[in-house]
Amino acid sequence: MSIKAENLVWKVGKKTVLNGVSLEAEPGKMLGLLGPNGCGKTSLLRLLAGLKRPDSGRVMLDQSDIRATSRGALAQRVAFVEQHATTNANLKVIDVVKLGRFPHRSMFSGWTSTDEEAVEVALVRTGMTEKRNDNWQSLSGGEKQRAHIARALAQSPKELILDEPTNHLDIQHQIGLLSLVSDLPITSIIALHDLNHAAMFCHSLLIMKQGKIVATGRPEEVLTEDLLKAVFSIEARVEASRYHDGPCIHYLAGRG
Repeated sequence: MSIKAENLVWKVGKKTVLNGVSLEAEPGKMLGLLGPNGCGKTSLLRLLAGLKRPDSGRVMLDQSDIRATSRGALAQRVAFVEQHATTNANLKVIDVVKLGRFPHRSMFSGWTSTDEEAVEVALVRTGMTEKRNDNWQSLSGGEKQRAHIARALAQSPKELILDEPTNHLDIQHQIGLLSLVSDLPITSIIALHDLNHAAMFCHSLLIMKQGKIVATGRPEEVLTEDLLKAVFSIEARVEASRYHDGPCIHYLAGRG
């Protein structure tokens, strides 16, 4: 087991945002989180990352309750990339990525060759090497997102949690990022909007609606025409892809 949630309930005031959510991410695999806007995806990811605490239920890392894990130990292990990651400081890209090494360093430790290698590898993997000395405020939205993903990779996490990380990326970098995350030898949980991308890259999927899980399994098991209509209110045809192992979804325009 890598990361597991048991009967999570989370409320904002009187509104129940998550209601009895349980999941178990397969170690070293990519779990895709899908569902309409407002279904609770971001809230669930924040609970899994330890950024919020549930009203009831628990999140487990291996055999330990995440609440018993210190903030420092958690930061060394779990990296979280927000949907709209921002910073007000006009740092250079290299400085942003170096922040990923902060959890691994003490107050008195110097910059090591291990730190340097982690940062350089992260820059290469995200295609940001040539932007390393650019100022943050000069970057496009997509470049900022890639820099934050590089920061997360520099953290050398065992679990990587990403909230719709492809939103600001062009198609080339969307495919490149998803391919990268899918191939990483770590556990990743990623919220996505593009169902075909989820089918193409995710090892398994979790489908949410109104704060509850309605389906889990491999893409070809859960991305059915009936489910797409029930959860996303769309008419589509689903068939096996000729180019990858997952299904391919063909939307029927104007028939939702």
